[in-house]
Amino acid sequence: MWLQRLSLIGFKNYEEASLAFSPTINAFTGNNGAGKTNLLDGIHYLSLCKSYFNPIDTQQIKQGADFFMIQGDFELAGKKEVIACSLKRNQKKQFKRNKKEYPRLADHVGIFPLVMISPYDVSIVMEGSEERRKFLDNAISQTDRQYLDEVILYNKCLANRNALLKQIAHTGAYDPTLLEIYDEQLASLGTNIFTKRQKFMEMFEEVFNQHYSFLSDDAERVSLVYESQLNHDSLANLLKKHVEKDRVLERTNAGVHKDDLVFSIHGMPLKKFGSQGQQKSFLIALKLAQYTYLKQQKGFEPILLLDDIFDKLDDLRTKKLMKKVSDHDFGQIFITDTSSERIQAIFDEIGEQVRIFNVENGQVSQKDA
Repeated sequence: MWLQRLSLIGFKNYEEASLAFSPTINAFTGNNGAGKTNLLDGIHYLSLCKSYFNPIDTQQIKQGADFFMIQGDFELAGKKEVIACSLKRNQKKQFKRNKKEYPRLADHVGIFPLVMISPYDVSIVMEGSEERRKFLDNAISQTDRQYLDEVILYNKCLANRNALLKQIAHTGAYDPTLLEIYDEQLASLGTNIFTKRQKFMEMFEEVFNQHYSFLSDDAERVSLVYESQLNHDSLANLLKKHVEKDRVLERTNAGVHKDDLVFSIHGMPLKKFGSQGQQKSFLIALKLAQYTYLKQQKGFEPILLLDDIFDKLDDLRTKKLMKKVSDHDFGQIFITDTSSERIQAIFDEIGEQVRIFNVENGQVSQKDA
């Protein structure tokens, strides 16, 4: 699978742009703020139906424009596939595959698998457990559509149960039957989600360690642990045990919405004891492991987006990373950097061809080879 062409109209800082890509390595270079990352985000839209950075679709429309449109021409299993995403102000987002609109956006997720590595990923380390669950869900959802449906239903059921708990607290009218119905739904959905997260982690942890070991030259000892209340008891039992606490706090305190990933380096929390370079290496290893998982599950290479990847990485790790992603285990790659000379020098050194695009104020031109 690879993206042959990308076309943008009215998207972020692009009035109009059309680019033809290499099936291997492509780089967008230019000053900060020129629009390099916006091109990656356009590709992300075509794969996962949304921006990587901003959940509000209308804010992707160029200032002064009435709509945006993104179109990508892919090759998948030897066939050309045309994916188009468009949004007019005050209207519903449209998402089409070969001119046929999807009834649900969730039906598209996973068909064109993609992994993005960005400076924004630091939130996975530094922020709360929700960011780490999002990472888990993104990885599994691209290979298991039923999982995505279960997560959506679980979150709806959780919101309904929390609303009921608030209503009980404010009115004093306690209906245990309705609460039991929500508990049964949550227990069923949550148990399925937990089982799939467990299975994912069994494979993922080993691959992650391999990637981190390669990037760091075996210089550091890191670990990745999946924590869940369901490791110790069934969700049905946990909901019963927490019911009084739930009524007092007016929210559900047991379930897979409390799951977390624990990151450590040399036995200490990565967030507190890892340097910026170590944290970035950890995040890159996480994403490369996600890439490996998707490739194994799908049977073909996903697209890899690397945004501002060289910041805070030393030369050794930079060269090792570029050598790794340039080998035959990886497919099409898109990179952003401020320096076209640096990009060219890195790939000249490892003997790989790269197609470079210069980006300036929303204008893109391909650099002569």
